[in-house]
Amino acid sequence: MTTIQTAPKAAAATPAARFDVDRIRADFPILTLQVNGKPLVYLDNAASSQMPHQVIDRLVRYQSTQHANINRAVHTLSELATNEFEAARRTLQHFIHAREEREVIFTSGTTDAINLVMHGYGRKFIGPGDEIILTTLEHHSNIVPWQMLAEEKGATIRVVPVNDAGELLIDDYEKLFNGRTKFVGVTHVSNALGTINPIKQMIAFAHARGVPVLVDGAQAAPHMRVDVQDLDCDFYAFSGHKLCGPTGIGILFGKAALLESMQPFKGGGDMILSVTFEKTTYNTIPHKFEAGTPPIAAAIGLGAAVDYLSAIGMDAIAAHELALLDYATEQMVRMPGVRIIGTASRKAAVLSFAVEGVHPHDIGTLLNLEGVAVRTGHHCAQPVMQRFKVPATSRASFAFYNSMEEVDALIAAIRTVQKVFL
Repeated sequence: MTTIQTAPKAAAATPAARFDVDRIRADFPILTLQVNGKPLVYLDNAASSQMPHQVIDRLVRYQSTQHANINRAVHTLSELATNEFEAARRTLQHFIHAREEREVIFTSGTTDAINLVMHGYGRKFIGPGDEIILTTLEHHSNIVPWQMLAEEKGATIRVVPVNDAGELLIDDYEKLFNGRTKFVGVTHVSNALGTINPIKQMIAFAHARGVPVLVDGAQAAPHMRVDVQDLDCDFYAFSGHKLCGPTGIGILFGKAALLESMQPFKGGGDMILSVTFEKTTYNTIPHKFEAGTPPIAAAIGLGAAVDYLSAIGMDAIAAHELALLDYATEQMVRMPGVRIIGTASRKAAVLSFAVEGVHPHDIGTLLNLEGVAVRTGHHCAQPVMQRFKVPATSRASFAFYNSMEEVDALIAAIRTVQKVFL
């Protein structure tokens, strides 16, 4: 009989009851770096978060002592890798409170997950004359796939507008529904503005009319508690690299009945039960949507990242990040010539801004000289930029390992920008 020794979970992080940002920062090797002779102030977390040593060590342990391809083989390493891979799936299930582990599909990221739904559900159930509702706040990843589908099928996309604060006009959303409405795609949190959308209310309204809803959770899952059963969403997608995990891994949650009704997105190994040249019988979910060798190491690393965040506590993370956002907002609104873009009453830790007379790329370049890393550009959200009549913004996005002192460094660096240009 083969004996398999399961690896221990990632080392526990700081308990939620005692949020110690200095202790947490010690878990992140990259935060000790200097950039241009200044301490790194990493405020580009909406693009990609950093990775604690607990996750790095877990990846090294897998690659060093556990690596093999999963499924089918009976040798010890393959059995061990399969067990660890499926344990990571269960960890993700509990993290988002999915009803069943088979409702959790590993993808390469949010974009891949949304495309999976477009191909697997949209191409099967959306046809000529049907309508898809999206919002002005969507990332391109939740716009372009649906445009491709609409062009192929002869469907129409309807768009929910936003007010000057960057909040969805829910009355207008409800007015978009009619007998042709077949699908809704909405972001949980805007990557460009930080707006937290009232998705539970939006989902309930859509479901009352028999319309399924996909939620882009890329900017929500790393920053707040997510309960897909409470939300009652049909699909929920997010990425590992924004969640202190590896790149190249993400999650699609889907209700089991919907996943079972969908056609596969990709064909190949593992997503089949039997293959002849006359007919292929597809595997059960989630395997039906996981063709080929999956990102095994990345999935196990994502499981370790979720263990790490859960040990801290998502409510504690959200509270600390909100405090950072509030403090940064208070400082920035008092700065002449600085405009915050996106002032919704409910926001996650994203602060997009413009400095009068200075191009965002120049802002980003000068901030980098001060060791401050922000993102500049349209943030793959060009409809948002068009709505606010700006070509681009500078975006500071906070994580739980950021400190108030780093907010001060950001504000000081913006003042330096103003001195150079004004």
